[in-house]
Formats: sequence, C-alpha cells, structure tokens
Amino acid sequence: MNLEAHLHELSEKHRAMEAEIETEMMSPSSDSLLITELKRRKLRLKDEIVRLQAKEAA
Repeated sequence: MNLEAHLHELSEKHRAMEAEIETEMMSPSSDSLLITELKRRKLRLKDEIVRLQAKEAA
C-alpha cells in the first residue's frame, strides 16, 4: 500500500470514529469511559495522519 492510500484509509477511519463518538454521546445511556477511549483512539489516528503527512512532505 502506498503512502497516499494509507493516509486515505486512516482519514476514513478517523471520520468513522468521529461519527461513532457523536452517536455514543447522543445516546441517553452513554458510557463516558467508552467515549474517552474512542477519543483517545481518534487522537492516535490523527497523530499518525499528521506524522505521515509530514513524512510525505519531506
């Protein structure tokens, strides 16, 4: 898989994670620990995207 395709895949996962977080937050029985874990995973994805974009630009 080339770098551009990998970045696209990570971006799609990031968007899906955002939707999952929003859905969970709107749920009346939302689990704050789950939301926190989802946000951590989303942040790790974003960090990886930024790292790869910097690598691509270099």
